[in-house]
Amino acid sequence: MIAEKVVPITVDKDVLSGIAVFEGTRVPVSALLDNLEVGVSIDEFLENFPTVTREQVVEVLEHFKSSLNPLELAP
Repeated sequence: MIAEKVVPITVDKDVLSGIAVFEGTRVPVSALLDNLEVGVSIDEFLENFPTVTREQVVEVLEHFKSSLNPLELAP
């Protein structure tokens, strides 16, 4: 039996009005994407958001990567 990997994201209406956050934190997942978009490295992001772990960041990015449909990306 293969265990399904759980993505470390929590959505709870009582935490930041239901915005997706890194599990166990109040850091929105969108903060990671916004930071990466403007050139902030993962190391810098982790320094700025010490409650988020490198493992959480990697798991979230891997989840997003695996969610991409190659057919949608074709020209």
